[in-house]
Parts: sequence; structure tokens; C-alpha cells
Amino acid sequence: MHRHLPLRAALLALACLVRVHFDRATARENKPAPSAETVAAKANEYLEAQIKANGFSGSVLVARGDQVLVAKGCGLANVEHDVPNAPNTKFRLGSITKQFTAMTILILQEQGKLSVDDPVSKHAEGCPDGWKEITIQHLLTHTSGIPSFTGLPGYRTSMPLPSSPAKTLDRVREMPLEFKPGESFAYSNSGYVLLGQVIEQVSGQSYEEFLRKSIFEPLGMTDTGYDLPGKILPHRAAGYEPAKGSLANASYLDMTIPHAAGSLYSTVEDLHRWSRALDSRKLLPEAAYAKMFTPGKGNYGYGWIIAKEHGREHFGHGGGINGFTTTISRYPSEQLCIVVLCNVVTSNPGQVSRDLAAIALGESYELPQERKFVALEAKVLDKYVGKYEIGPNLVLTISREGERLLGQPTGQSQVELRPLSDVKFFAKEVNAEVTFVSDDEGQVTHLVMRQGRRDTQAKRLK
Repeated sequence: MHRHLPLRAALLALACLVRVHFDRATARENKPAPSAETVAAKANEYLEAQIKANGFSGSVLVARGDQVLVAKGCGLANVEHDVPNAPNTKFRLGSITKQFTAMTILILQEQGKLSVDDPVSKHAEGCPDGWKEITIQHLLTHTSGIPSFTGLPGYRTSMPLPSSPAKTLDRVREMPLEFKPGESFAYSNSGYVLLGQVIEQVSGQSYEEFLRKSIFEPLGMTDTGYDLPGKILPHRAAGYEPAKGSLANASYLDMTIPHAAGSLYSTVEDLHRWSRALDSRKLLPEAAYAKMFTPGKGNYGYGWIIAKEHGREHFGHGGGINGFTTTISRYPSEQLCIVVLCNVVTSNPGQVSRDLAAIALGESYELPQERKFVALEAKVLDKYVGKYEIGPNLVLTISREGERLLGQPTGQSQVELRPLSDVKFFAKEVNAEVTFVSDDEGQVTHLVMRQGRRDTQAKRLK
């Protein structure tokens, strides 16, 4: 279309297009932010709906600058003792840890003890020849090519066993790199454990001690630290997994394993303090912060994903570790910070965070709806039994057990698919809807899985 627009008409069209985008941006800039009272009321309504519809359990915080608009606990920090979650409940963070690891590297660089351009072999013992081209920058940005040990066969059986960073890295040390350093992006927990080794060797302190002295104590983050189970930790949340329609304590993970890739605990209140310290540049000069939030491959900076959300620049990162799912979101132009920490893995902190941001920004969102299930005959369920290809090396196996339809992704636990209609099902354990699609002859051809308002199509295998 419009292959040969006259120059003047083309310029007018371009001007109109620019004007439309400019007007929308101006309207967004000129639209007043919702009042604190409005945000609090809508957030409370939304969270109550999340609890009823999805069994949401965790703590949330929404803040604009220093003003906390919402700080609330939902569900139970400890189910066995009936202890509720609260804003001061301590949760394992999982991969949110990585931004603290990255900050520590930048602090060491500022002290003149290393450079992000240094080869990692300069600061970490035992690096094989295959890692000689890998720099600290590659590790920070997940562009090293080192395989992630958490994706290896047998990882789950090794989770209960203590493992030093060096021992953890032994699992990947002799493996070939997935690509030449710097050429591609592949999320690697191994890379961040290796950064932990660098921090300890360069600083002469343990990872835990250096973070405490260089970040947590200066920022007054008294409710943040390295989560070791032997420590008596007031207000510690327990983590839970789904089990046959109910909850079970999460599988045990020895916390020496995640180290600089995922070992920290914190509260929503302390993570707000962290966000404000980043806003005010308390720990580093401006240039170092700019580097931290410059997107590279995969839109990844240093421990942060940089993208657009609700039409605004957004810095965020999620985490997942046995029994816990987490996220922190920052909208720098609005000085808006949202933290969602959950202790039931079926909770969806990413979606909750996006919706709370929409409330705080005056954008549109949807209230979660309670689901009503129906009963289906076995012959209807049998139509859907089979294997569905979600992606390379990832197959969803659908089976029937009595009057229950079950789904099991490759290498993962089996979950129940409860019928919402004769074609649509809900898997509470992973907070996903599955819709089976048939051709004109009634043969099931594929399914569509909706998770966090994102659709994934999986073809039925013959």
C-alpha cells in the first residue's frame, strides 16, 4: 500500500503520525497520577480478587518516590502455624539476588580492584582454557556461553546437598560453551555463581559479608541477607508447592548452592529502600548506574531486564526458588516501585506487579475472576489425551486418570487440568488456562496455553 506517495503527501502523513504519537505521549504526561487513596482502594480490591481467584499468597508494596501507597500481606507466611504474611515478612528472593551481585561487582570496580572488562580467569581460580575469553562483563550480561547448572540432568537430586561455588561450577567446568562469549544471550546461573567466586577472591571476604558491609548496612537494609536455614530468622516465610489440589512444603534446597545467583532473602520494605537508593545514586557515581541499566542482548543490563511496560521505561527482574516466586519493578520516570514476593509457587508475581503498576499509573487492568468448574464425561476427556509440543525438547503429555485430566511437561511435575468448559481447562498449580482446538472434523489439532495473559500454541503430535 502507498508504494508511491508524492513527497508532500508522504511528509504530511509522517507529520500526522508523529503528531498522533506525540499527542498520546503528551496526554500520558499530562494525565495526573491517581491519588494515594485511589491506588490503595483499587489495589486492595484487586488483591482480594487475586486471593479468591488464584489463592495468591505473599506480600506486596507499591510506592511512588518515598511515599508508600500500598504495603500489604496476603495469605499465610506459615500455613502450619496459621501465621499471616505482612510487609515485614522475609522471603527468599531467588534471582533478584543477581542485581545485588552486579552492584557488588561495580563497587569493587569503583574501588579499583577489578574491571568488568577483565577476563574472569584473572580473578577466579580453576577456570578452564575454554573460559579464557570470558570477561566479567559477559557473566553480568549472561553472554558468557557457560551452561546453567540448574538446567542439567540430575540437578533436582543434588539440591539437598551442600555445595561450595567451586564444587557447583565443577558441574559445568568441562562442558563446551553454548556459544562464543559475547555472541548470544543465554541465562546462566553458573555465570553468577562464578561472579560470587570473583567477589570473594577480590574482596578477601565471604559473599555474605561483603554484601552486608558494602550494601545492606549502608542502606539500612536490616531485614536482608544470605538465607541459611540454620540461622534463626524472625518473620521468615515458609515456601510451598502444590500437591494434589492442596499445598506441601517446598522441596529442600541447600542454600549454599544458589550463592550469588539466588541466595538472598528480603522484605518488600527493604527492597523499596534498595530502589530508592538506586534512584538517589547512593552507592555509585552516575556513570556506573548508567552501565547497570544499559540493555544488551536479551534486553539484559547488569542484573536487570530493561524494557517497555505500560508505555514507559521499565527496569525489572523476577526470581524463582523452591517455594518462592518474586519480582521487583521500577518505572524510573515515575519513581514508581512495585515489589511482589510470594511463598506459594502457583502465585504469579509478574502479572500481579503489572496490574498494580496499571493501577498506580491510571492505566487499564482486569480484576481476576473466580473460576466455576464443570463436570465432563470420560469420553470427552479422552479426546484430549496425547502429546503436545510446546517447544524444542518440551512436550506436554496429557493423560486421564478416572474423571481427572492431567498434564505433565517434560521433566516437571504432573498437574490437574480442571474443566471450565468442554474445551477449556485450568491448571491451578501453574496458573494457566489450556484450550484444546479441533478441526472441522472434530479432531484435536493443538492446544493454546494462556499464562500471565500470554498465549503459547502447542501442536498435537501424531
